[in-house]
Amino acid sequence: MNILMFGRSGQVATEMVRRVPDGVSITALGRPNADLVDPRACARLVEETDADVIVNAAAYTAVDQAEKDKVLSNIINGKAPGAIANAAAVRGIPCIHISTDYVFDGSGDAPWKPDDRCAPQNAYGRSKRRGEEGVMAAGGQWAILRTSWVFSAHGSNFVKTMLRLGAERDRLRVVADQTGGPTSAADIADAIFRMALRMTTGPKVGGIFHFAGMPDVSWAQFAREIFMQSGTATMVEEITTAEYPTPAKRPINSRLDCTSIETVFGITRPDWRSSLRVVLDELGRLPSPANGRNRAA
Repeated sequence: MNILMFGRSGQVATEMVRRVPDGVSITALGRPNADLVDPRACARLVEETDADVIVNAAAYTAVDQAEKDKVLSNIINGKAPGAIANAAAVRGIPCIHISTDYVFDGSGDAPWKPDDRCAPQNAYGRSKRRGEEGVMAAGGQWAILRTSWVFSAHGSNFVKTMLRLGAERDRLRVVADQTGGPTSAADIADAIFRMALRMTTGPKVGGIFHFAGMPDVSWAQFAREIFMQSGTATMVEEITTAEYPTPAKRPINSRLDCTSIETVFGITRPDWRSSLRVVLDELGRLPSPANGRNRAA
């Protein structure tokens, strides 16, 4: 199976390249050869490919900056996905597009289902929703994979931020009223490979799917686990979203119902705590047995 992937340096794209299974080849495209600022140029790359599957793992992910760069984020997240998916549909190539929990408004406390109404609350979420709509309108065989709270040993993410701040401070104030499923980029990559294989063999499948780590936790609980596993003594003080204002509004409820991806692809939710340990090991942040651990309170 040959995969053409848009995205080369992001968290998921990096793990895709690192974790290519036997029998699979992947061509990862990034700037300047494949810049989503030029959707038509990206579409031409699809028109010329001999790949079996297209994966769009590229995105504008600076959530707060998107409030200022609305035009740019809308081109990359909103227009390019549809152009790529349309070219894939014309060629008869399955297309997998990565999206986000930010397409929902974050209300309630029930996990969001794939067919729940989308009502993004910030510019980033609106741009990602436009991208989803473009993929769905393209026709052909497509799958949209929504995920949440992505972390890995590379790029910018909550785990690395907590490790950096934990090394500098004795106490951190962390939001405790937002809830979601932390998700390892490596686990997302593995899920995409399984989806791609299934979409190129057997009966035709597709649609919108959710994939997130389990169990669902707050950012404060996530931070405590990071500090506990890394042996960091930093204390976590729980605060509310209102006490930590940001340019872009964050969803309070980012829980995702992942039933359909298990039903269709046999993919179950991974325990993010085990995946976190792998990432911390890769970063060299696991304490030696002799040093023990100091649990963050």
